[in-house]
Amino acid sequence: VIMIVSMASTVAIEQVAAAAAQADGPGLWFQLGIQPDRGFTAELARRAEAAGCAALVVSVDSGVFGQRERDLRNGFLDLPDGMHAENMRDSSGRLRRIEFCAELCWHDVDWLRELTALPIVLKGVLHPADAALAVRRGVDAIIVSNHGGRQLDTVPATIELLPAVVAAVDGRIPVLLDGGVRRGTDVVKALALGAAAVGIGRPVLWGLAVAGQEGVRQVLELLRDELDRALALCGCGRVAEVTSDLVHHRRGS
Repeated sequence: VIMIVSMASTVAIEQVAAAAAQADGPGLWFQLGIQPDRGFTAELARRAEAAGCAALVVSVDSGVFGQRERDLRNGFLDLPDGMHAENMRDSSGRLRRIEFCAELCWHDVDWLRELTALPIVLKGVLHPADAALAVRRGVDAIIVSNHGGRQLDTVPATIELLPAVVAAVDGRIPVLLDGGVRRGTDVVKALALGAAAVGIGRPVLWGLAVAGQEGVRQVLELLRDELDRALALCGCGRVAEVTSDLVHHRRGS
């Protein structure tokens, strides 16, 4: 199990890493949005590496902020009073705002590759041509993600886009998937279509909101139990036995 810690977290990466180490918790990856200030971006990457994160997950689907109508309708325009994106404090202690970088391009990935020895995972890849470019640029893995449907409106579900991305990568690097994973059967479908692993976001947050740490544990255990049952009912003794012929594709509308 890997926990991907967001750059926008209200708890600093150092504190998260310390808590994970104390509790013998999951390994950590750090989700990084490349900022227009490259010096500060480099500072963030070094902080994540020093905290023990095993990879940088670089968001590439957020050159600009999406029109998040649900947030606008609910008046959720900023964090509640007293809460801050603690990873955005620079070395002087000044709190910075998260900025979007519309000029983000492949040269920025090359720059980050030169900056750190950590594996680089690109999150937000949806097009097979971009997936093939990521391989050629030396990226270590990609995550097929549509940002929970909150960035580009009407973008297809990630499970629909996964097979073409997997085909473009052709086994050269791992392909992960996030978005819409709610049941153990969803995990089996993603694995059958070529995903090496899946990301689980909203169910974990729901469990946290209902019952805190215990709620998160229950959600993860429920998903694991459902996955084990689904594998057994598909005739698979282990994940490696999941094959693409287990998925039936509907034809037509």
